[in-house]
Amino acid sequence: MKTLLILLASIACAHALTIPSEVITGAFAGRAAGLVIVDCAGGEMVTYPDDAVIEKLAPCSTFKIANALIGLELGILTSPGRDFYKWDGKARSIEAWNHDLTLKQAFQASCVPAFQNLARQIGSERMQFWIDKLDYGDRNISAGIDVFWLPAKGRKTILISPLEQAAWMRKLVTGQLPVSELSASVLKDLMRLQTTPRGTLYGKTGSGTDDQGHFNLGWFVGFVETGVKTYAFACIAEGENIMSKDAREIVESVLTKQEML
Repeated sequence: MKTLLILLASIACAHALTIPSEVITGAFAGRAAGLVIVDCAGGEMVTYPDDAVIEKLAPCSTFKIANALIGLELGILTSPGRDFYKWDGKARSIEAWNHDLTLKQAFQASCVPAFQNLARQIGSERMQFWIDKLDYGDRNISAGIDVFWLPAKGRKTILISPLEQAAWMRKLVTGQLPVSELSASVLKDLMRLQTTPRGTLYGKTGSGTDDQGHFNLGWFVGFVETGVKTYAFACIAEGENIMSKDAREIVESVLTKQEML
């Protein structure tokens, strides 16, 4: 609660970024969503709508950002091109997971079993230490070392709001997280998605399901470098058949219309 109050106070004290509401609502395209964009240098924010951006939810695969960072700090992971995931031969519905993968390939394919393996290597004690040190979400990993970020029926996951996700990304970008420059640099490489003449987009998606296994939640979290400015962002979209692609579409639409990407 203290962290949330500080974040809300920072919004009240900062000058709002100039993003017309019609640009944001147009990007939402009728979807129930929440968006936070923050200027990493000055801290000025756009939040829309306010009630959605403070909702605490399971981070789903956006937790791979923190998971990879912890693995890098512990020396379990090294460079993006190194072998990372040895396929166990079990066919899964996402074809990209049915192969041996480098770290970068696994991250960009959002390979859940690969990062579950990483979490087990980190172990509960070290994971809790680093979740506390990094001040990530509500810090609750009690659901189990390889599932605590993944929503499921009856599971109490770690929870984090879009506002907190964006603030955490700003800390990463500005060097305020207690990690090495090398780890942050490798993570940034993993997150790089797209470069245009206007900017470079970095991010991670995540999708969640309801108790029946139907998709109902999409995340997109990251930052965009544009000229001399860097903006962190977090977006959620919720509803029937909503996935991470919906959240990413929203962010990319706003960034493009604002000539940030």
